[in-house]
Amino acid sequence: MSKIDTSVPHSARIWNYWMGGKDNYEVDRAAGDAYRETAPNIETMARASRAYLIRTVTHVASECGIRQFLDIGTGLPTYDNTHQVAQRVAPESRIVYVDNDPLVLRHAQALLTSTSEGVTDYIDADLHEPEAILEAAGRILDFGKPVALMLMGILGHIQDYEEAKSIVRRLQAALPAGSYFVHYDSTDTDAALQEAQQGYDDTGAIPYVLRSPDQVAAYYEGLELLEPGVVSCPLWRPAPGSTPEPTDVYGGVARKP
Repeated sequence: MSKIDTSVPHSARIWNYWMGGKDNYEVDRAAGDAYRETAPNIETMARASRAYLIRTVTHVASECGIRQFLDIGTGLPTYDNTHQVAQRVAPESRIVYVDNDPLVLRHAQALLTSTSEGVTDYIDADLHEPEAILEAAGRILDFGKPVALMLMGILGHIQDYEEAKSIVRRLQAALPAGSYFVHYDSTDTDAALQEAQQGYDDTGAIPYVLRSPDQVAAYYEGLELLEPGVVSCPLWRPAPGSTPEPTDVYGGVARKP
């Protein structure tokens, strides 16, 4: 197993810290605190993103009948992870997580819990190599049946936008009709968030590119977007009676025709 580098902050560990998790180091907490000083709403964004994951996975499983999930860039387990949400709806659901962080790999056993009827598995792979991901996932998922492809907060780590779009297209191309694309990413819609992100990137950590909502929306080209489209995540089908406040994280759910 590759060595865990605790000398520079890591986004998965910082996200875990913001979400109230314990799988992080002092360097991550310091970076997370510095980020929060510049962008005070970052923890709200993190929790809103998890609430969005819960709503979208629940919808895709319960309303769309999806029983297979390919969650790339899963990060560290916190609460209501994809397999837990999906298998609450349909215990027979099969979930494949993909990440290439050694700390995530170390904690993979926590992700590998599953109902007896379903399957939860983990692939150590790099998003830059989508074909390798698909080949490995194909040992667990049946790509002859619909799959929910999930890219939650990960595409900003692909520095080149054209490469990011190419990766999305190649992954989507492997899915049969009736599959779903579920996604979110942070956007460049707030100056404080941009400043905080630049400060984080300057630490030597793996950078994260904040893109415009229009660039984010382009990942869905050729798909059938579910209402309300690509929006700030808290505005995607909020709970009845709630009054969600928009954040700078945008996403949507779309069906492959």
